[in-house]
This record gives sequence, structure tokens and C-alpha cells, in this order.
Amino acid sequence: MVGSAVREREATGGRQSLGYSSGKLGMRKLSAEKLRPDETALFLDVDGTMIDFADSPAEVIVPAGLVEDIDAIERALGGALALISGRTIADLDRLFHPLSFRASGVHGAEIRYEPSAAVPTVETARVLSRDLWLSLNEALSAFPGALAENKRYSFAIHYRAAPSLGPRLQAALREFVAASGDTELEIINAHFAFEIKGDDFNKGFAIDQFLARPPFVGRVPIFIGDDWTDEAGFAAVVRAGGTAYAVGESRPHASGLFSGPDMVREWLAQAAAQMALS
Repeated sequence: MVGSAVREREATGGRQSLGYSSGKLGMRKLSAEKLRPDETALFLDVDGTMIDFADSPAEVIVPAGLVEDIDAIERALGGALALISGRTIADLDRLFHPLSFRASGVHGAEIRYEPSAAVPTVETARVLSRDLWLSLNEALSAFPGALAENKRYSFAIHYRAAPSLGPRLQAALREFVAASGDTELEIINAHFAFEIKGDDFNKGFAIDQFLARPPFVGRVPIFIGDDWTDEAGFAAVVRAGGTAYAVGESRPHASGLFSGPDMVREWLAQAAAQMALS
């Protein structure tokens, strides 16, 4: 870490064992809990959780049937379902067209409480400056294969197309943030990506906001996510008496595990069918 201005958020070693050797076991545990139409609130990360990764965010494919399954569960829960994503809400709407869901985007910087509402921004979230964006792109010219994405409240740097860049890119971004002099910036780690954002919002904050409002208030939350960016959300649902489920590998606060997005999609399909019969 370079200087006190850099606060880097990342998974640490010593991962806890959840006692599950496969996503099948995690799926059975979650199925046994059953989504109760009048009692459960369901929060879902998107990339790496329900949708498989691609070389760039624009190239992901939404599998057939997924949108319909989410819609069926959302209706059965009386609306108490929200997407909790690092993508912008506009991008989520593009992915899940023609439907719109309650959602939080850009790791909690955007929250839409009603599907038909305009996208409000969290009051504390600030737009990162154009000068910072231009400086970042200049710094990334030394890293062919890295892709920068401007989400206004955060800058994502993807390197899935050039995975060997990881350590050197991470060091350069630490230096970049330190040199900016902005002590309220942090770097968060994701799957083959780093993200520069303000430290005043996260997915846990977004989930807390949903749980304080109808139709989520008073319900027991479940959150499914796959990487470090979801850990604040895991902690939030556990504080609220709910349960967190990780995808791919165990995570702090998560007590269940799916092996991959395919297993999450299978569980969603089963849950949608089960709730249709109830």
C-alpha cells in the first residue's frame, strides 16, 4: 500500500470452511429454507452470481429463462426482490429487458426502490471527476489489454482479457490513487477487475436501505453474491437476521455455497416453479 491515502478493500487469507464441498449441497440447504412469500426478502448479485463472466461486461449473456424466473419469484415475494450489482441500473435494465426490477447499482451509489421510478443517487455518493478519469486512462496506456469503464461514481478496470497484468496493474492503481491526494477513494477487488470508488457507499448500505422500506421491511433477507464487493452485503443480511450465500468460494459472513452461476440459476428455476405451486 502506498501512503495513507490508499485504502484497499480485498479478500484476505484464511478462508473459512462452510462445510459444503459443492454447490449442490449449498443449493439443497437454501432450498430447505424455502422462500416464504410473506416473510422472505431476496437480494441477488448479477455478474459471477447469476450470469457467467465474459471478457468484457458488454459481452455477457443472460441465459434463457433467467429473467422469467426472477420475475416469477419477485411477484411471489410481493416485490421483495432486488438486484444488488456493481453495474449501473441502466445497464441492469438493458440486460434484463423488457423487465425492470428494484435494484442498486454501482455498489450502492444508485438505488431504485420501485421498478418504475427514476434512478436516485445515494446522497453521499459523489461523481468522480473528469480529470481523474483522463489521468486514469493515461496511466492505463502502459497496460494493453486492460479495459477502463466509467460508471460516474466509480471507475472499473477490467483485465480478464490479460490476466497476467493483475499484480503490476494493482501496484500501478495503488500509486495512482495515492498520487491523486484524494483520501476518500478506495480500491476494491473483484474477479479480474479493480474498481476505484468513494468510500462512503457499498452494497451493505444499499441492502440496509431496502430493508427499511416496504415491501422489504420486516422480512428475513437472503443475499447471494460471489466476490469481495458483496461482503458488505453479506454482513448486512446477517445483522438483519438473514443468511448469505457465496458463489464459487467461501466468503466471510456467508454460510452457504454454490459452486457457480449455473447452480444459482438452477436454484432460481426450482424456486420459481415451487412458488408458482404455493
